[in-house]
Amino acid sequence: MSTLPYEAFAREVRACRLCQGRYFDHEPRPVFQVDPAARLLLVGQAPGRRVHASGQPFTDVSGDNLRQWLGVSREQFYNPSFLAILPTALCYPGTDPGKGDRPPPPICAPTWHPRFQHYLHPELTLLVGRYAQAYYLRTRESVSAVVARWRELLKQGYFPLPHPSPRNRKWLQDRPWFFSECVPALRETVAAYLPVD
Repeated sequence: MSTLPYEAFAREVRACRLCQGRYFDHEPRPVFQVDPAARLLLVGQAPGRRVHASGQPFTDVSGDNLRQWLGVSREQFYNPSFLAILPTALCYPGTDPGKGDRPPPPICAPTWHPRFQHYLHPELTLLVGRYAQAYYLRTRESVSAVVARWRELLKQGYFPLPHPSPRNRKWLQDRPWFFSECVPALRETVAAYLPVD
């Protein structure tokens, strides 16, 4: 387990080239937002093309949707001492023609997440999408099945969410309970962690 000071560890992560030439050919750019003081951890899927370009998590429509679900401002969302953000895969995995972004390379989370956990001690972990839920909950259940269990999982320190991508519009339309039950509880839960001005 890592014994480096956090900033030295973060430099090691940013220099990672494990997937280059193995899972993708572009220049890696690990994207994460971590402060060991954060009481909330958001685990996502993998950076998309826009996030790869910006170097900041969720700088896309998915991020706009996610911030609305959480009930937080951009300033709050990008405050690392409030919210740590750690994708299941730290780098943009590239795209397959006609299929969208590739899945997170399987080597990334097992390599880095246990070491991040040495520094992070969140009181609540938000699991956004199938890959985050599969890794942290060790489940093969569908996103629908996992998110439907949000009350049970909240008692265990997890809040599962679907991916906020616009591509999930039909999933959301078919499950009105997500906005009527899950999102209000999510906002109330997250609000309890907001820094007091």
